[in-house]
Amino acid sequence: LRKIHEEEVQELQEQLARQQVHVELDVAKPDLTAALREIRTQYEAMASSNMHEAEEWYRSKFADLNDAAARNAELLRQAKHEANDYRRQLQALTCDLESLRGTNESLERQMREQEERHAREAASYQEALARLEEEGQSLKDEMARHLQEYQDLLNIKLALDIEIATYRKLLEG
Repeated sequence: LRKIHEEEVQELQEQLARQQVHVELDVAKPDLTAALREIRTQYEAMASSNMHEAEEWYRSKFADLNDAAARNAELLRQAKHEANDYRRQLQALTCDLESLRGTNESLERQMREQEERHAREAASYQEALARLEEEGQSLKDEMARHLQEYQDLLNIKLALDIEIATYRKLLEG
């Protein structure tokens, strides 16, 4: 504010230096003291007017700067409030994210355990299926063997029945 005030005062002094004072002299009156007094009063009036204008300009600028500072302070307060809100939201979201990560890890672990259990069960089912297929094959082989034995026994029985029938004919005859 001091620097701005000094610059404004310097500008006003430059304006005063540029302004020209018109002095009307009455040639008939050689009274220089009265003319000097008149010039002095004109200068003093101009200086007083310029001083009042400078003070008014300074006051208006100062009031504008105070208003701008108040607005900026309010904006800064609002920005800090928003930043705090965003920080709180970020912390809440970070906590939620960590919770979800933990839940995700737990679910992935459970999924791996389920997959491993299912793989073990599938392997045991495969083993049981292979064992049952082997038993089925051995039963088929055994059944085929029994069927072959039955066929052989049936053939022997038929041969014996034929032989008995032949002996019966021979005995009767």
